Amino acid sequence: MQICEDEFRIIGMNDGKKVIELSEICELITKGTTPTTLGYKFQKEGINFLKVECFDEEGNFIPDKIVYISEECNEKLKRSQLKQNDILFSIAGAIGRVMIVSENMLPANTNQALAIIRINKDNIFVPYIRLILTSEMVKRQYEKQKQGVAQLNLSLKNIGDLRIPICSLEQQVRYVDIFENLEQLIHKRKTELRAYDILIKSRFVEMFGDTVENPMEWPVKKLGDLSLQINSGNTPKGGEQVYVDKGITFFRSQNVWKDRLEMDDIAYIDESTHAGMSRSSLKHGDILMTKTGRINTENSSLGRAALYMGEDDAANVNGHVYFIRLRAGVSNKFILRILVSDEYRDYIRSVCVGGIDKRQLNKDHFENFPIICPPESMVEEYIKFVEQIDKLRFATQKSLTETQQLFDSLMQKYFG
Repeated sequence: MQICEDEFRIIGMNDGKKVIELSEICELITKGTTPTTLGYKFQKEGINFLKVECFDEEGNFIPDKIVYISEECNEKLKRSQLKQNDILFSIAGAIGRVMIVSENMLPANTNQALAIIRINKDNIFVPYIRLILTSEMVKRQYEKQKQGVAQLNLSLKNIGDLRIPICSLEQQVRYVDIFENLEQLIHKRKTELRAYDILIKSRFVEMFGDTVENPMEWPVKKLGDLSLQINSGNTPKGGEQVYVDKGITFFRSQNVWKDRLEMDDIAYIDESTHAGMSRSSLKHGDILMTKTGRINTENSSLGRAALYMGEDDAANVNGHVYFIRLRAGVSNKFILRILVSDEYRDYIRSVCVGGIDKRQLNKDHFENFPIICPPESMVEEYIKFVEQIDKLRFATQKSLTETQQLFDSLMQKYFG
């Protein structure tokens, strides 16, 4: 990594950057149209029709998400027919995804959620523009321009007005080379983490089967019978006004994710507030689970669960998070694995209550959760396997974090 930093320091000096508007180097900035507005339907085969869903947050192409239109429809949508090296920039919904159209995506067209940016200057390296469009400097600009309430969106004028730094073609290529090397390493580490997760899931299914259907006919107990306590917290009187800069860690639903606790947006309460909420003071090994939220996305906020591995009575939870404190001899890691399984996610969606936008799990839902109870020896065998994988996962996560931090710091240093 030090080599990258040293090299970047050299090319970052006196690179002659000047700031221009994106529209100054573009032949075209436009967007597509939804075929159904012209009376056309999507087909099982034909011309590729690319939507935001065809790309992940990192701009990687997902071929399985492609839909298709007829050649006649594609001809009608002539202005939005894509060319190799076009840059696509999402301007509605998941704003700010950036990707380059490659030869293997063509022929293709797109809809109004993606702006097409077509560079027409010979001294511009297209991957460099993609890199700049993902920078915090550009994000700050379009964050100020977001419009709409139901769905945030940007106009084509907003895109054309983006101010970006331009340097020599040679330096553009060198910038891209360094950052792409870091991106490739980040992608590799994320792929490794996903592989570890798949391995853990596969081993569980192999040993215990479906957690809900229970094809292996394990004994089943209610979660309430396996627990000493199941409770949610409260919102302190005064709400966010009582939060402090340092103190007792206060977990909210945005901190509880699938098998992990996110601390970036953590809140703190003082000792006095914590003492008044002693009923929901956490113990080491408690399972935290969100009780309210949406259910219509992959990362649905309802029913996410993770382990609290901090010190006893050093943390608390608000009213949107339940903690589950298990009886002695019941494996919290095994119970957590059940609660975060795909089968259990579907089960939770089937029993929760509430409206379309927001659902809820009540205390009786938690207490009545069916939990398979295989022999203790099998559970111990599985947990040992998970712990071995976790050691590998920890090392990979550490490397990913360090690489991401280097990437972010260099982007901030040279592109603001």
